Amino acid sequence: MNKRTVALIVLGVFVGAIIGGVIGELFGWILPQGVVKEFFLTPLSFDVGGLAGNETGVIILDLKIITLKFGLAMKFNFTSVIGIAVAYYILRYFR
Repeated sequence: MNKRTVALIVLGVFVGAIIGGVIGELFGWILPQGVVKEFFLTPLSFDVGGLAGNETGVIILDLKIITLKFGLAMKFNFTSVIGIAVAYYILRYFR
């Protein structure tokens, strides 16, 4: 039975997304303006914690002595999704 830890899966998918994003940025430098460049580089944004009146994707907790800001923002483009899929495929062979 092939058992993988959740940490290995999350790390693998995270690394795949980063590598895919870097490849997408390289495509942005190489490809000329047009539909293909827009297809590879149009991001899908995901913000957690955005409240009305705050910065996008940030929760602010003001305790008068200390101010804490929490937030998570992710941008995925087509090459990031390909990187995640390749990382998942490769992770199938690790125990």
